[in-house]
Amino acid sequence: MGGERVGVYPGTFDPITNGHMDIVQRASRLCDRLIVAVARNAGKGPLFSTDERVELVRTEVEPLNAKGARIEVRAFDNLLMHFAESVGASVIIRGLRAVSDFEYEFQMAGMNAKINPGIETVFLMASDRHQFISSRFVKEIGRLGGDISPFVSSQVARHLTHRFARAQADESAGD
Repeated sequence: MGGERVGVYPGTFDPITNGHMDIVQRASRLCDRLIVAVARNAGKGPLFSTDERVELVRTEVEPLNAKGARIEVRAFDNLLMHFAESVGASVIIRGLRAVSDFEYEFQMAGMNAKINPGIETVFLMASDRHQFISSRFVKEIGRLGGDISPFVSSQVARHLTHRFARAQADESAGD
């Protein structure tokens, strides 16, 4: 079995957190090429547009690529397994933070295996210092004026702060 081992790490990344980056870094060592797949997923009502999220993720992975990793960032809006097939992936990377993530991820991996048994799902446990981080909590803390710097890069924190300030100004203008 020769050839390049391509992995796909899918997510909404709204925004990308230090926990996501920990998984990206570790997954990039398991694959010859890693594709971080940013889901359009408008149904989740993302704070950032797809293009903004792709750009934030690209900026975050740049230093890893500069050190020799081969990480691409792409948006996708179709079935994950179809996207994985289209990029020649043999593995889907999923991060697990807690037992509560496991049941959903286990079911998803089972469904994906039925769709394409040739693509394996690999779970990476979140590092202990990142287990509690979620994009949803980061957005809530930031929206309420809390310090998000321990959970995201300074670049992502700036984007979030700017977005919340703009939303607050829009709200005030509407009063």
